[in-house]
Amino acid sequence: MASLAWLLIPLFAAVGAAIWGSWAARDRTQGDISELAGYARFREVMDKADRAHRAGTKEKAHSGSDAV
Repeated sequence: MASLAWLLIPLFAAVGAAIWGSWAARDRTQGDISELAGYARFREVMDKADRAHRAGTKEKAHSGSDAV
């Protein structure tokens, strides 16, 4: 009986490896497309905010390291 229990360990490992392999090889292109579209929208919004900020203030921009 104990030898059968030891034979189940490689069987479970093989099943787990097959499940992991099929999950790792899945097609993920759809997620990439939607993420890239979201990043493009983010850049648009940040560009608009930056232009509005520059139009509203005539001061010289300061970096974060200029803090006193």
